[in-house]
Amino acid sequence: MNGRPSLPQGPAIGRVLVTGFEPFDGHALNVSWEVARALHGRLIGGTENDRSYRVIAVELPCRFGHCIDELQRQLIELEPDLVVCLGQAEGRADITIERVALNVRDARIADNGGRQPIDEPVDASGPYAYASGLPLRALLRALQAAGHPVSLSNSAGTFVCNDLFYGLMHRLSGTAIRGGFIHLPILPQQRRGERERSVDRDDAPLSFGPHTPALPLDVQVAAVEAAIACTLAPALPTAPESS
Repeated sequence: MNGRPSLPQGPAIGRVLVTGFEPFDGHALNVSWEVARALHGRLIGGTENDRSYRVIAVELPCRFGHCIDELQRQLIELEPDLVVCLGQAEGRADITIERVALNVRDARIADNGGRQPIDEPVDASGPYAYASGLPLRALLRALQAAGHPVSLSNSAGTFVCNDLFYGLMHRLSGTAIRGGFIHLPILPQQRRGERERSVDRDDAPLSFGPHTPALPLDVQVAAVEAAIACTLAPALPTAPESS
């Protein structure tokens, strides 16, 4: 795992933690990490009336529990103002902002450590679900108005992406730190044929091929950067909207 790239030194400003996953399920890369590391070091905000924030990208293992443990270490070390976790959703056409994290692990394929839990809780003492801490409707309206291919999603699945999403929201509960999860379509170069896919998947259609939905890297980077900027804008609410 690459961790996070080195970060140039700068003035004391706010921090945005953006995480991506290492490759999994036979892929040579993971779009979530490609987008996260493309954003690493960027300054967002900084106009006369608002604060500047620097993006810090961290790559996480695609392993149940381990991704949460690494996220916790980064939260303690970085003390970010905002956390945006990214994940890969092969088969989705839009960049999707996730609405809810479920307290369940139910994997139809093994993670990168060989674990394949069935009907297990993420945290036995935690609630069944957490809502995203992002201003969902405000984000959706702003990003779609700007022409970004974005939609809302009601399910982050029950694989490692949901595991991380739940772990994030559980740890941010009761704090002033905002956070949420965004799923990304694959990149065009990640398209693959039927023979290359897993036998059973819980987060994508049953067939892949040259027409599997995909979005270029620059399109996805621009959308995620816009989502961060919108969330940090002083005019937006600091708590998730009911929707």
